[in-house]
Amino acid sequence: MTIELDPVMSWLVIIGLVIVLGAAFLIGRRTGVRRALKTARRYAHATNLSDAEADPATRYRAALIVNPTKTDVRRLSSTAEAICRFEGWSPPLVTETTPEDTGEGAAVRALDEGVDVVIAAGGDGTVRAVASALAGTSTPMGIVPLGTGNLLARNVEVVLDKTEWALRIALWGRNREIDVGTAKIAEDGDTHVFTVMTGLGFDAAVMADTNADLKSRLGWLAYVEAGSRKLAGKPSHVKVTFDDEYRILARVRSVLGGNCGKLQGGIQLLPQAVIDDGMLDVLIVSPKNLGQWVGVLASVLGRKASNGLHTDIRKCQKVVIEARDQLDIQLDGDPVGRSSYLEMAVMPSALTIRVPTVEQRKQIRAEAWPV
Repeated sequence: MTIELDPVMSWLVIIGLVIVLGAAFLIGRRTGVRRALKTARRYAHATNLSDAEADPATRYRAALIVNPTKTDVRRLSSTAEAICRFEGWSPPLVTETTPEDTGEGAAVRALDEGVDVVIAAGGDGTVRAVASALAGTSTPMGIVPLGTGNLLARNVEVVLDKTEWALRIALWGRNREIDVGTAKIAEDGDTHVFTVMTGLGFDAAVMADTNADLKSRLGWLAYVEAGSRKLAGKPSHVKVTFDDEYRILARVRSVLGGNCGKLQGGIQLLPQAVIDDGMLDVLIVSPKNLGQWVGVLASVLGRKASNGLHTDIRKCQKVVIEARDQLDIQLDGDPVGRSSYLEMAVMPSALTIRVPTVEQRKQIRAEAWPV
């Protein structure tokens, strides 16, 4: 028996197929063919099936990229696997960073595997490396903060001292799109990604001169010790150009640009910085002697919004700093060498990260940790 479709029904079928194929093409371009097929399988999966009945191929999967210098990788992997099993996820794809690949290459491979979230477990350097691969994609990044500063985690209120909760936030937290900064340390050089702050001068010299052993024993207080040894340096002559229009000439100790400004101890270095406003906040620090550093400290602790004592903050989308001398440069706290050139710009809403939901925040404040 032959079943005939009337012309209207035939056209509806054809249009439906075109829509499905078009959606698959767009998703495939964005996240890879494997991820597109996985997404289609997931939405086709019946919602009334239990985790035990679900096809493992349709379950969510996380990638966990771990800095082995910050934690016991085997223990963290076991914890992550147990939490994923409890939450109905497939076992995580676990990769360790190396001196040659600090996380970016591992994150790219995780994207090729079509994972649903990439979790950076380490310090700010690991987070920055993973973010470099995820920026511009729709795959979210989770954070298990294990470093000294953990600045991005602090600014988006990811829990710092409970690995289990950080993992759960990475799996089931709320997606939030944030801005990403880009930096070039040579006019024709490579472009680097940063998520928190990049600086030239005093702040970068402190990062470069911080004793690693002291840092492991004292944490962020090691930066204070290094900073005390750098206060007596001389200002540097720089030209700072904002958005290719406004230029200033100044003698400065440091120029720093950032998407967010919360440091350890609740200090707000960039008090008006917003992580998703599409702008960079640029801080110029210009004390001429040790006495004027007291004014700088008063401005920072007093959360001065724009012009403080020997400080100046401006908002822009791009800034270029040209120095007379070679100065230290840091990206999210990592020293990257010396240069007389630093260009920073912002990529609005370029990175999706997992942050606590309202319910998770309540449980965090109540210290209602899962067992």
